[in-house]
Amino acid sequence: MIYLDHSATTAVDPRVLEAMAPFWTEAYGNPSSIYGLGRRAAAAVEAARAQVAGVLNCRPAEIVFTGCGTESDNLALRGVGLAQAARGRRHLITTPIEHHAVLHTAADLAEHFDFEVTTLAVDRAGLVDPAAVAAAIRPDTALISVMYANNEVGTVEPLAEIGAIARQHGIPFHTDAVQAGGYLSLDVEALNVDLLALSAHKFHGPKGVGLLYVRQGTRLWPTQTGGGQERGRRAGTENVPHIVGLARALELAQADRTDENARLSALRERLAEGLCARIPDIALSGHPTHRLPGHLSLVIQGAEAEGLLIGLDLAGVAASSGSACASGSPTPSHVLTAMGFSPQEALGALRLTLGRANTETEVDYVVEKLPEIVARVRGMTR
Repeated sequence: MIYLDHSATTAVDPRVLEAMAPFWTEAYGNPSSIYGLGRRAAAAVEAARAQVAGVLNCRPAEIVFTGCGTESDNLALRGVGLAQAARGRRHLITTPIEHHAVLHTAADLAEHFDFEVTTLAVDRAGLVDPAAVAAAIRPDTALISVMYANNEVGTVEPLAEIGAIARQHGIPFHTDAVQAGGYLSLDVEALNVDLLALSAHKFHGPKGVGLLYVRQGTRLWPTQTGGGQERGRRAGTENVPHIVGLARALELAQADRTDENARLSALRERLAEGLCARIPDIALSGHPTHRLPGHLSLVIQGAEAEGLLIGLDLAGVAASSGSACASGSPTPSHVLTAMGFSPQEALGALRLTLGRANTETEVDYVVEKLPEIVARVRGMTR
């Protein structure tokens, strides 16, 4: 199989598995226990927290470990939103291209907690205009949430500029950085963010663990209560092996990202050029340069994604039509329609995302096979 769906998930790095292994069978204690086995587990959690803080350029105490990126986004929006609502602030600013972890949570706050949500427009490339963010700010704005890099089209947003605007107005700024974890700088000071969400399985760590960076001084109401773990911000026994795995995976990804990004960008260009030369009525979606290095998103007219994905699967290629969370959905991508693509165009969306194991030979195979699949799918719909 040729795996071209790294934006959906990634294989766990063997070095990550090696770091995790002792905490399943040897140092398996509960970190809240006072005896030696528990203290060893607690020490591993705190060492992982320090590792992550080193990557993010923050204090270890500002890291909250969670179950996934979706939980991190939920905690950010509800935790800050409800804390701000207690002060009379019930206005959120976000974009229409966010992951549903953000959009559905914002909608829930609007429906059940009387929040107002301003959803900013994006341009044809999926970029948010920082001036539009500034214009949308109100005295009762509680939180601004703009994703770092889009999961469906790969566009990277101008976070530092938006964050500077938020800081000037004293408004907490959250970013869903789930897609950026393995590829972009995560320096929270340079990005001007107050909350940042990550998920380990997007950068060769295990599924079932994520984190939320929360800048010191940010008011955050816990949305999961109980034993008071994570300094009272997220109750529940810590998932020690997965937390250790997240920290190791993040260190490895960030250490290798300069060279790996260059390699992935070259592979992506080879793939894009080959497909665009051989498939008529095909368009690239997302920003041409401000984008994730291994992310190629296409809109192929006259060929619905479901048929393309089945054809690719039969040819031994794993790909997607956009967010893995929306796979199998017959509705057009909310990201592409927000960018100005028609619903019919959006049904022809194809996402090919490259990763560590991909090679030029694999790219050339896809360039050979996909035009045949497109022609066959188009012929079936005529």
